[in-house]
Formats: sequence, structure tokens, C-alpha cells
Amino acid sequence: MVLNKENLNSISGEKVTKPTAEILALPEKVIQFGTGVLLRGLPDYFIDKANHQGIFNGRVLVVKSTSKGGADAFSQQDNLYTLCVKGIEDGVNVAENTINSSISRVLSASQDWAEILKAAHQPEMQVVISNTTEVGIVKSEDKITDNPPQSYPGKLLAFLHERYKAFNGSAESGMVIVPTELISDNADKLKEIVLNLAIQNKLGWDFENWLKTANHFCKTLVDRIVPGKLPAAEQKAIENELGYEDELMIMAEPFRLWAIESSSEKVKDILSFAKADKGIFIVPSIDKFKELKLRLLNGTHTISCGLAILAGFNTVKEAMANEEFSAHVLKLMQDEIAPAVVNEDITYDEALAFAKSVIDRFSNPALEHKWQAITLNYTSKLQMRNMPLIRRYYALKNEVPQLTALGVAAYILFMNVAKEGDVFVANVAGKTYPIDDEFAGILYEYWKNPETVVDSTLGDRRLWDKNLNNYPGFNAAVKSYVDLLQNKGAKETLGNLHSERTI
Repeated sequence: MVLNKENLNSISGEKVTKPTAEILALPEKVIQFGTGVLLRGLPDYFIDKANHQGIFNGRVLVVKSTSKGGADAFSQQDNLYTLCVKGIEDGVNVAENTINSSISRVLSASQDWAEILKAAHQPEMQVVISNTTEVGIVKSEDKITDNPPQSYPGKLLAFLHERYKAFNGSAESGMVIVPTELISDNADKLKEIVLNLAIQNKLGWDFENWLKTANHFCKTLVDRIVPGKLPAAEQKAIENELGYEDELMIMAEPFRLWAIESSSEKVKDILSFAKADKGIFIVPSIDKFKELKLRLLNGTHTISCGLAILAGFNTVKEAMANEEFSAHVLKLMQDEIAPAVVNEDITYDEALAFAKSVIDRFSNPALEHKWQAITLNYTSKLQMRNMPLIRRYYALKNEVPQLTALGVAAYILFMNVAKEGDVFVANVAGKTYPIDDEFAGILYEYWKNPETVVDSTLGDRRLWDKNLNNYPGFNAAVKSYVDLLQNKGAKETLGNLHSERTI
């Protein structure tokens, strides 16, 4: 039995949350550019949850940019799909299955452009959501008369111009535009491109003014791991359990975050689905969430990956299943990273709460996140994510951040690379790891003299934009940890730290 509207009544609601007939009849309030799993696992998740609570009461018209793949499955399943949430939340295992009914239609931009523009005439349509990947928000020379315009900003401009004409430029007809592309200042960049395109297309001052004053372009930050399609055997097992087949079934972790920047009460009213879940925030500034994610999630990953590989761990969940390693990661965040991110907007308690959510995410048994993937651009990531924390820690405590120094020592040892042709590789405990790091050649040269490799690496401003040897005691701490890791190994070093420092 295939998941679709006709078969809904035959599906038991004991193991999966089902939509009601009333939810399936709700009007379209959102136009969404993109069918990707992040959109289906995060914004569409929130909208569906709000609809079940009787809060938002609106569905999503999805615009598919390409004509190939995907739309057929949506059509066959009446746009229904199962979202399986698996992982750990607040230290408790979570496994939830929901038939998501947020999507009303999926239209192809190349084949259904006239129908998409027609949706601009719908009074209830008030929200634009997008995730067109990082290259979607780019400058273009699009003409809005094209069928359709090539770029996402061109398509958005054409839709907004159609809406402007349909409602005679009324202020009430403006839309709330919330891009979720993972680029900094996503909405500001999108707005600038759309305004420039409006000028290029000579759409007139009145329309340009409507674009600026009646529409709300809101910067956002999204954070949820949505791996997408489940492994074949696991999907089959879930389908057998739920009693139906679902080609669109996807998985997501329990953690979810959608921070939307706005101080407008109108925006809050239109995005009423934000009331349905603790993972959505409409706030005057999203900088706090960016900082927490960059330092505590990304920074912890980066400073820990070399140590994890030296300890013989292949995946993040494998490392977190080790009591000493997981205790080390928690101690690192509690004692060294969290205090360094506290500012006028972030309290220590907020940082600590975020750190605990990171522990849950790292420990998720349903995710296969390999440490090797985290070593991509290892040096640059350390410079951006972790080096500012060292400076702040010294300013705060005037002492060595010991666990960070251990992470830097592990980095230096991991980057003891060999050259094979034009590529660099790291050899750790009999395993070979290809190195994709623009600074690998520098470390390769420094390791030609093991006696000075720490001094040279820490002192190279090309790597860190500063001389780390200038921080009192940091050089000595890193050298000490390099010796320990070389002579005792990573696991024994962690074990000694665990017992000595009662991590």
C-alpha cells in the first residue's frame, strides 16, 4: 500500500501521526522554492506541527527548479511524506514518525510557471521560504518576462511583481521572505539582488518602493541534521511497521533550530507557526544563535576531530559512546568554550544549555558522521572557529585553556603528513586519511624538523593570523600534550586527564 490520501484511512495511527481531513483542506499560505530534505525536515516540519495544533492553518506550494525527478513521487503520494525523527533529546532516546501534510502542491518552474505566477493572486499567500543551496542567492541578469527566469532571485522578483500587480501595490499584499540558505546575511544579500534586478528590468519606482517597504526580508539561521533517505533495510523495516510504502520518507535528528531576525509584530503574526515549537525564535538579532552554533557545535567538532582520530574513533557517535571521550567533550565546552562565548547577549546558562544539546546531537546513534569529513579544511576551521576563543579565554582567566591545547596538539600530530604525488595524506594507526587542507604543505615542511615543529606551527601567522607562542604557557602545554599523545596514545592521555581532573 502506497502512502497517499486515498489510503490514509487504511493506515493505523498507533505508530505514526496522521493528518486530519481539515488539515488537508487548509489554504496555501507559503510558496517554497526548493524540495530538498532540509526544507522538508525543518520549515515544513514546523508548519505541519503548527497545523496540527490549529495555529498556522496554512499549507505550502513548492516550486521545483528542475524538471527532473522528485515531482512524480510527490504527485503519486498526494505530496504526503513520512518524517522519522530519531536520536537523543534531553538525554532521552526519541523515535517519532509523522505523516507530514504541509505540502499542498509541487509545481515545476520550467513546466508550470504560469500556474506559479497565478498563486501570487491568492490573498492568503503571505510567506516565501527558500533553500536553493549556497549558489542560489547570486547576482543575475534575469528578465522577469522569461518563462521562467533562470535564477532564484529572478523567479522571486517575477512572483513579487505579479503580486504587486494583482493587489495594486497595497501595503497589505507584501510578503515575509525567509531564506534558509546557509550563507551569512542571506536575506540582506537576496534583497539587494532582487532590488538590483528590479532596476535592471525597469519595473518602476513605485514597485521598487513597494519591494522595500511592504515586504520583510528576514535573515535566518537554520540548524538540523536531515540526512534524508533512510538506509534501504531500515526504511523497509519502518514501512513494514507502519503498513505502507513511502518513496519520500526522510529522517531528521530531534534537535531543530530556526532563528528568524525581525522586530516586526506583523512578521510575528504572519509567521504564527513559530508558536508551535521551542525550536523557532523570531528575535531582533540572530547573532547570538550564530555565535553559539559556530563556537559550541562547529568549534567543538573541529578542535576534537584530530584527537578522535588519534584515539581510533571512526565516527562521532562511536567516540561519544566512549565515557572518557564524551566526558572530555563536555568538559571542553563547559569550562573553556562556554565561558568564552558569554557576552551582553549570551549568558553562561544559555551557552551551557546549548552545549548539552550538542552532546545529545553528537551521541545520536542514528547518524553516521565521520571524523575524517570534519578534517576538511582543518586549519582554516581552527583559525575561524577556535582561535578567537583562545584569545577570549586568556582575557577572561589569564591561563592556558588546557583541553584546547590538547586539541591543537592533536591537530599538529594528525597533520604530520606524507606526500604522495601531488596530494598529502595522514597515516594514523595504520589508516590513511587524504588531506584536503590548503596549509598541509606548510605542516609538511615543519615536520621535517620534529624538534621545532610545535614552535614553527604555533608561531606561523599564515595559519592563525596571530603568533600563538605569545600566549603565556600555551607553547609548553601543547608540547607536553604532543609528547603524551606520542608516548602514551590518545586514549590513555584522555584516561589520565579523566582521572586527574575528574572530568
